[in-house]
Amino acid sequence: MRKFGLLPTVVMLISLAVPTVSAALVLKETPGIPPGLPSIVDRVPKEPLVTYPDDIGRVIGVQGGALHTLISRPKDVRLINVWGYARLVGYNENLELNPDILESVDNHYDKVFTLNLREGHKWSDGSSFNAEDFRFWFEDVALNEELNPIGLPGFMLVDGEGPEFSVIDETTVRFEWHEPNPLFLQELAKARPPFIYRPAAYMKQFHEEYGNPEFIRQIARIEKVRGWAPLFNRMDDMYGASNPHIPTLQPWVPRNTSGDRRAVMERNPFFHRVDSAGQQLPYIDRIIMDVVDGKLIPAKALAGESDLQARGLGFSDISVLKRGEQTQDYDTRLWLNSKGSEISILPNLSVKDPTWRKLMQDRRFRHALSLGIDRELINKVLYFGLGRAGNDTVLNISPLYQPDFQTAWVEFNPDLANQLLDDIGLTDRRGDGVRLLEDGRPLQLIIETTGESAEQDDALELVAETWKEIGVSAFIRPSQRDTIRARALSGTLMMSVWSGFENGVPTADMPPIDYAPTREDFLSWAPWGNYYESDGHAGVKPDWPPAIRLIELFDQWLVSSSFEERDMIWEQILQIHADETIHIGLVNAVRQPVVVKGLLNVPEMGIYGWDPGAQFGIHRMDLFFFEDLLPDEDDLPH
Repeated sequence: MRKFGLLPTVVMLISLAVPTVSAALVLKETPGIPPGLPSIVDRVPKEPLVTYPDDIGRVIGVQGGALHTLISRPKDVRLINVWGYARLVGYNENLELNPDILESVDNHYDKVFTLNLREGHKWSDGSSFNAEDFRFWFEDVALNEELNPIGLPGFMLVDGEGPEFSVIDETTVRFEWHEPNPLFLQELAKARPPFIYRPAAYMKQFHEEYGNPEFIRQIARIEKVRGWAPLFNRMDDMYGASNPHIPTLQPWVPRNTSGDRRAVMERNPFFHRVDSAGQQLPYIDRIIMDVVDGKLIPAKALAGESDLQARGLGFSDISVLKRGEQTQDYDTRLWLNSKGSEISILPNLSVKDPTWRKLMQDRRFRHALSLGIDRELINKVLYFGLGRAGNDTVLNISPLYQPDFQTAWVEFNPDLANQLLDDIGLTDRRGDGVRLLEDGRPLQLIIETTGESAEQDDALELVAETWKEIGVSAFIRPSQRDTIRARALSGTLMMSVWSGFENGVPTADMPPIDYAPTREDFLSWAPWGNYYESDGHAGVKPDWPPAIRLIELFDQWLVSSSFEERDMIWEQILQIHADETIHIGLVNAVRQPVVVKGLLNVPEMGIYGWDPGAQFGIHRMDLFFFEDLLPDEDDLPH
């Protein structure tokens, strides 16, 4: 038996567990809790999750206050469920998986997962959180064809088969597969988790098997939907924060009076975490999210209108934000962006045009393009030399990092680039020096961009200038995200620019899903990803040996049974990317500005990313608190 994340992965029966609560811990009532609610002892689970701030470099805080932050779209209120990061199991700052909502997990060879709930755990409305919430989701929601015509989500399937589900008792459920499902726990820890449970007591009123038919018809008319299923799906919003009435297990709950321009979130009085002093978390009472034009977020942060801000801020804002620190009494922290590259150029290896397809799949061509980029210049011009010129790959804080993954084929060497292009046979040029393809067309790369990032556009201009030295012309075409993805899927996209791998800090226990053609939204090989996702029923079967090998390695990872095996698989995958230059990354390890005003327990240094990380999530936003709530030293007992 062992704790997951502290040692290599599954080789035997393992258990994710946390220490039990000390009998000496005395729970303290939270100031300002609405009257009529149960006492703290009856609001938290019998064994709450106890956080020891000293153990993670924080201090015991003070409850209270309202945190203001800025968002650019009303739907971004859903970020409250990202930042709160209450998950069945979740990552800590060392990227180790630990129980959170769950008291413990027993994992038998990645085949049998027994989830142990906390006795006495309650939803935000005070109703019991128990095994029925899991059963209801699995049997009455996930397997209901009217609610989910496509059936169980992909991470719940192994060889196309779902698990056997069973309720052991009121606080214990079990999912059992015949073959390993190593994606299961990792999926539960995502920034946007699958929520394999539902507040059954609340949601049953909208379900045809449980609810009053007349009530369902009346609410459906009010919501302007036809039938119980679309009504259920509208009310079933565990992530989007659009239904303030649905109970939650997150630290903050949407308030009913929120509007389109401002959303107010209030503390969940039944939240399951407490600190080592017996105070219920979160420390902060309310989160206020103001909706503003995204272009105004840097200026408003500069004016001191946000207590905590990273969303809407970029590297180019750092110098201005730093100048405003003294007048507005905030601090600009510089966290590490956890993407594999800040900007990545993506040749489409599955482009339909046969001439371009042959060229894109020739590693000499991709190496030449990479060698024809002056990354140090881009780093100096766009990032003041504070980033790191390198490939789109894992960062050096990942245990999977090797220097060669970062540096292969990234030097600025136009002579070698020209030689490689000559070796391919692209020796004929037109009058302006642009090389000609074998069919006589000019070697003009059309790079499609969303136009949402000035940094990407500026970087591409610098790339285009140095590519002229090797006889390559680049034309930048602004487009829309959906259009670019559709063109990639149809095979008409030639090349695009995007941010790099979302997870640049993986461990061997994390699935290498982004590094193989496994999904249709990967622009380098969308038809191949669609083929994999659809089990061969759609898309195009890969015809490029490195892509075929990456899929083989990914499938091997899915059935691997040891940390050592997964580590070797990851190494092979990353080596293929380094050898082949599948993505042409430019600069990584760029800093993300995080404006902090009056808050304590916000790390000076952190990683900022989506998965893993949930932006502020793994840094425990429930521990952030306002410094001005600390008692004056003169008021403390001597």
